[in-house]
Amino acid sequence: MSPKSFTIKYDSSFKTLITACSISEAFDPKDLQKGLKRPPAKEFTAIWDTGATNSVISEKVVYSLDLEPTGKEIVYHANGKSLVNTHGVNILLPNDVVFTTLKVTEGILSGIDVLIGMDIILKGDFAISSFCGKTKFSFQIPSTHDIDFSKCSSTRRLFHVPEH
Repeated sequence: MSPKSFTIKYDSSFKTLITACSISEAFDPKDLQKGLKRPPAKEFTAIWDTGATNSVISEKVVYSLDLEPTGKEIVYHANGKSLVNTHGVNILLPNDVVFTTLKVTEGILSGIDVLIGMDIILKGDFAISSFCGKTKFSFQIPSTHDIDFSKCSSTRRLFHVPEH
């Protein structure tokens, strides 16, 4: 797979990383070669959240695309935990960065339609720059190289991260 990437540049410093994205019901792109039709996709607003384990879609996305639940899952959030619907979707990000057949949960999102979580972010390279007081963020899939801003040749571990 050849790398696909995009970069979003803001005119000032931003604390929220927002992109447009298109969502459709899950389908395998190989099915298009077999003559099957592509499910309709609609554009929504997405926020990128490194504190979220998985990606989430709003009720608006579910109703706009007439998505049927694929199951239920317990999710943990700021107000505790909830049992929510899961859905199978494809997510198209800027510059044709595509994720197919993702399992996402349905959630209450304020002012946005999609939350991009670590399930997507960990599939590629994710970088944020604040050079000259302007936020810029880039994302690429698949990961092609190691990013290390450290100037010294050896890295000192500052805290312990449990292995999974």
